[in-house]
Amino acid sequence: MNLMRYRNLYFGISLFFLIPGLLSLLFFGLRPAIDFTGGSSLELSFVGLGENTELAQDEEFQTTLAANYEYSVLQSAGENRVLIKGKEIDNQAKDELVLTLEKNYGAIEVLQFETIGPTLGSELLTKTLVALLIVASVITIYVWRQFDELKYGVCAILAMLHDSLILLGVFSLLGYFFAVEVDLLFVTALLTTMSFSVHDTIVVYDRIRELKRKNPRIAFADIANAAVVETLSRSINNSMTIIIMLLSLVVLGGESIRLFAVALLVGAVTGTYSSTFTAVPLLLLFEKKK
Repeated sequence: MNLMRYRNLYFGISLFFLIPGLLSLLFFGLRPAIDFTGGSSLELSFVGLGENTELAQDEEFQTTLAANYEYSVLQSAGENRVLIKGKEIDNQAKDELVLTLEKNYGAIEVLQFETIGPTLGSELLTKTLVALLIVASVITIYVWRQFDELKYGVCAILAMLHDSLILLGVFSLLGYFFAVEVDLLFVTALLTTMSFSVHDTIVVYDRIRELKRKNPRIAFADIANAAVVETLSRSINNSMTIIIMLLSLVVLGGESIRLFAVALLVGAVTGTYSSTFTAVPLLLLFEKKK
């Protein structure tokens, strides 16, 4: 079974998912959460409400809240609980907002209140970009040293970049159409995606190296194809356990972690695909140019 003869098809599939996301990033960008822009986050429990009420979806509640606070995010955080994010406010303004809401919705318990200034938000964004750059550089050097050829490190990083751009593009589109914001949990998912992608890629590359040592006279394309065939079922089986767990979190998990689970799910799917159908074809392309 010669899977690598369809490598142009694999590149086409990658472009099909990459191009919309890249265009969205170019024209719309990402919607940064208060972690990066600064603002306040307030989690409230409406203990005065007897039955479970989806306040985050209630138009009357949204109108009341908007009349008293300039918020950007309103989501359910559990039974009769909401998470509100918006412009920066102090404790006094927070207390006044809670008192106003209590007049219409009964007793309210403040579960969490935190404020991030614009300076700290900008600093977090800078540190995030530096962390991504460091991770990419270290992985390139590590793979290069392990396989004694720069092309392995470069192809692994290109495959990792492929996964990262698809994830960024998906959340750019979600931000434009559904006002989804990226926060520190998204950064965690992005870094996890990068590591997941490289982990599977190294497994395939290691098998290529092993077969190359045992069969030095066989063409490199045949060796790469054999390595892919031998490791494909292992990669799929390993990834499916992760994907099923993440699907469960997306469907059954709480609102506060749903987007985090979605980001990990996208990363797991793209990482599984790219380790075989992007990283190896790129390696063959480098070998052909050489």
